[in-house]
Amino acid sequence: MSVELADSIAVLRARLNPLRRAGKTIGLVPTMGALHVGHVELIRRARRESDCVVVSIFVNPIQFDRNDDFDRYPRPMADDLRVCEQEGVDVVFAPLAAEMYPRPQRAFVEVETLTDHLCGAFRPGHFRGVATVVTKLFNIVQPGRAYFGEKDAQQLAVIRRMVADLNMPLAIIEVPTVREDAGLAVSSRNAQLTAEQRRSATVLYQALAAVREQVAHGERDAAAIKQQALTLLARQPAVRLEYFEVVDSEEMQPVVHIERPVRIAAAVWVGATRLIDNVLVEI
Repeated sequence: MSVELADSIAVLRARLNPLRRAGKTIGLVPTMGALHVGHVELIRRARRESDCVVVSIFVNPIQFDRNDDFDRYPRPMADDLRVCEQEGVDVVFAPLAAEMYPRPQRAFVEVETLTDHLCGAFRPGHFRGVATVVTKLFNIVQPGRAYFGEKDAQQLAVIRRMVADLNMPLAIIEVPTVREDAGLAVSSRNAQLTAEQRRSATVLYQALAAVREQVAHGERDAAAIKQQALTLLARQPAVRLEYFEVVDSEEMQPVVHIERPVRIAAAVWVGATRLIDNVLVEI
């Protein structure tokens, strides 16, 4: 049976309401499309744990701080639908922007403090856009579980806190980052890289893995860890650093001395493509 495509809120709700009344569990995988093996892992986890799997595909305009980035974002809908069908997705919710934002948006969701650093410091309004659209999707789909990748660790922390603080009745399920053979985190943006740029970009994970080893061997000074990473990244001139930070794993605040689990997170530019990655370090 082909995957069902719903392009309106009314159609989606009509499809899901009988399932909800029957006590069926609904799992949501929110995406912006350009599905890859990382998304497939989210879908498979949702498929194992849910009676009905909904994948949303929506390139959300209000989370982009640059118009050129929004315009360049890939939108291979036919390929995405094939992936969803192969993975047993029940419904794909793929609304137009006019469906999600029929008039100028006046109500927004903001999560304070967690968005002050990392990507939040370099992408004004990004997490407000993310939190707002995810809240809309949760209200539209009303899932019991929603699935997010660990690669977007700050986004995951923001959504977890939003759900907790606003008493949203669902569970947020974290799925580990999927990596290519050389360690590069799988991302929709990787398709924008040339073969040479892709090779250069692997230095990002190499730096993260190296400093994770430093912590494992007893280093606790965040500044020393950052300096080692900067030295490694400087060996690859095609990669331009945006940030490299050590933050606590819940509040996403920079730490000076590592005394509890931390996220080591970074963003780099390779040509015109921005890549992010992170590792969790337990101590």
